[in-house]
Amino acid sequence: MRMFRKEVMQIKRKIVLALLAGVLLVSCSGQPPATEEPTVDVNAVMTAGVGTFVAGLTQTQAAQPTATATSTPSPTPTPTVSAVNLGSLTPLTTSTQSFVLPLSTVIFSAPTVAGTPPTVNPSTLGSGCNNLRLISDVTVSAGTVMAPGQEFTKTWKVENNGTCDWVFLYRLVFVSGERMEGVAPNLGKVITPGKWTQLSVGLKAPSKPGTYTGNWRLGNQAGSVFGSTLTVSIVVANPTSYP
Repeated sequence: MRMFRKEVMQIKRKIVLALLAGVLLVSCSGQPPATEEPTVDVNAVMTAGVGTFVAGLTQTQAAQPTATATSTPSPTPTPTVSAVNLGSLTPLTTSTQSFVLPLSTVIFSAPTVAGTPPTVNPSTLGSGCNNLRLISDVTVSAGTVMAPGQEFTKTWKVENNGTCDWVFLYRLVFVSGERMEGVAPNLGKVITPGKWTQLSVGLKAPSKPGTYTGNWRLGNQAGSVFGSTLTVSIVVANPTSYP
């Protein structure tokens, strides 16, 4: 506003100076005026000049460019999700499908050899305080060939792995298979826990050719059997092929 007023005052001064210079030129010319000229209204001239100057300033301000508006980013279009028709999907060929079981669910079993009896924990075969562990076969190994009707004695080396003594009336008891006319005597002695002894039974081979197996276990005076099973297995040969 101060600059505007200053410029208006300068314009007024210029107009006044111009009017005074004109008056001086007319008065110095020496020629009488033909007609009486009207008196110049200095205030009207100054007012008209100021109006012209203000109009010029208004047009100048209107011509200036307006501030550019801040551009607003256009919204990002949201992708359209189309529904999938499950019926149009092609199923996998069953021949190419594979199933993998976790390692924790795979069960590994040890191979079983034909003719090999399963291993039994001797400690689970006890009866009360009595138990027996088979150490080895002493006579007549499995598969020994016998003549029909041949008599023989089968002997086993065993250990008392129970917690009480084997006493005099303990004896071998036939439990399954082919008896082969076996009759076992009483133990006739005392075997303390942790000690071993030999148990024997007299047998007779059957008269017909074939393979025969008999199973025996040690029993107490009440007839209760315990411990590992003692097995005898022989092959009875044909009389014509027996040496």
